[in-house]
Amino acid sequence: MNKTILLLFAVLSLTAQAQHRSLVWSPDNGDGTYTNPVINADYSDPDVCVGASGEDYYLTASSFNCIPGLPILHSRDLVNWEIIGYALKELEPKEVFNKPAHGKGVWAPSIRYHNGEYYIYWGDPDYGVFMVKTKDPAGEWEKPVCVVAGQGMIDTCPLWDDDGRCYLVNGWANSRAKFASVLTVRELSADGTRPISNPVIVFDGNGNENRTCEGPKFYKRDGWYWIMCPAGGVPTGFQLAMRSKSPYGPYEHKTVLAQGSTNINGPHQGGWVHTKYGEDWFLHFQDKEAYGRVVHLQPVDWSTGWPIMGSNGEPVLRHKKPLTSNLSPLTTTPVENDEFNEPRLSLQWQWHANYQQVFGMPTAFGTMRIYTYKLSKEWKNFWEVPNLLLQKTPADRFTVTTKLRMTAKAEGQAGGLIMMGLDYSALVVKRVGDKFQLLQITCHQADKGKPQEEKLIATLKPTAKDEIDYKPAIHEDIYLRLTVNDSKVRFAYSTNGKKFTTCGDEFRMKEGKWIGAKFGFVAVETDPKADRGWVEADWIRITK
Repeated sequence: MNKTILLLFAVLSLTAQAQHRSLVWSPDNGDGTYTNPVINADYSDPDVCVGASGEDYYLTASSFNCIPGLPILHSRDLVNWEIIGYALKELEPKEVFNKPAHGKGVWAPSIRYHNGEYYIYWGDPDYGVFMVKTKDPAGEWEKPVCVVAGQGMIDTCPLWDDDGRCYLVNGWANSRAKFASVLTVRELSADGTRPISNPVIVFDGNGNENRTCEGPKFYKRDGWYWIMCPAGGVPTGFQLAMRSKSPYGPYEHKTVLAQGSTNINGPHQGGWVHTKYGEDWFLHFQDKEAYGRVVHLQPVDWSTGWPIMGSNGEPVLRHKKPLTSNLSPLTTTPVENDEFNEPRLSLQWQWHANYQQVFGMPTAFGTMRIYTYKLSKEWKNFWEVPNLLLQKTPADRFTVTTKLRMTAKAEGQAGGLIMMGLDYSALVVKRVGDKFQLLQITCHQADKGKPQEEKLIATLKPTAKDEIDYKPAIHEDIYLRLTVNDSKVRFAYSTNGKKFTTCGDEFRMKEGKWIGAKFGFVAVETDPKADRGWVEADWIRITK
């Protein structure tokens, strides 16, 4: 094959990736309008900035303990988004984050473009305020810097003033600091790497309707300092805007977005952007319980001197798209399917802890191999498994189908397809003697250490056996499927990929610790001495 053909294939591959369009949800209506949510997946606590060109928008979101962390999404119209990378390869301290540290890690980041570089700040409630930066948001990000060490600081956002001074606003986690519902501002060094003043309380929501004020974002507009933040609680809250002539206040405030007569609950916490075409927009989340916190886009009207969002302060469901240049963006959505034909994972995948090579890796054979994780003697359920390879749910209704091979070298090695959260259910293939059992494994209150239950679906003969005597394995080739309909999950399986048998009990999805339920692959075993088995996924596809 000559170089010209190879180059053509590479271009076509990149184009296909850029044009990925979900079969289960797309916000772009194709007629110049969009329907919310613009990202129907759990990108909690989103923040957005305008890139150097003025035509590119970059979004990041909370990733907590999931790795890689700090997802980076790109758009040219604030409606069509694609995942282009991650800013964080691992979390420290490693002794904490090398195992699942549910709900810890990266809380409510902010992303800003300043002096030719992109910055992300976030608060880790246990260790302090961190910052990472780059000149290319789609490329490598520098090693994180601890800006302010300490407990309780969350939801951080910088503001570089007109004179070059840098200020930081943040909220506080009651679970660590034993106080909350206040916002504080302090000054940082001009390079944003260290504090040069102590914090000042600039807003207090204690004892009034503005309880749980958190997630602040810092801006300056027409000589006013603006802090935009949510209040009133995650599922039922609203969005505040506050302004002052000084970064240290005092601030006057107003509610600028609330549910009102709509069915969009708790619309708040996100980022405001002013486009090069003179328009203003606000991206925020809506809490959808098991599905996590999905992302909505609202127009912003400044005509009163305040940023009134949506339609007179209520969220819109459908609206005209933002203005763009003649370089009309492709209709695209975050990637979901994976054929596992690349020497790297597609960007939708995250592990449940810092990646280690024994978790698994892509192969040269067009598959993804996940090795069995060795459960401890005291194990209770899959809550402690770090090598869960998972992605976010993409819609309220969808079907996931995967073709995989379970390879078992020892008794009890198991793997399959899981819907993971505080409650979870999985359809797995487990070696028992010289055969396999197909099991539905379900656990309620996994985070509380409750035991899981197994339901036998079928006993299966191996589809292949190793011919040599040296550490032989038996193999099971199978197609597994899960179908989601309004938070309810049903499983099915097939031996030929054509005829599927619905099996097991209906399972109701449950969110994880500060994240939505996620689906993907699990591979485990209990024998500490045996050679690991593995799940080898050929492909995974998401359809209606």
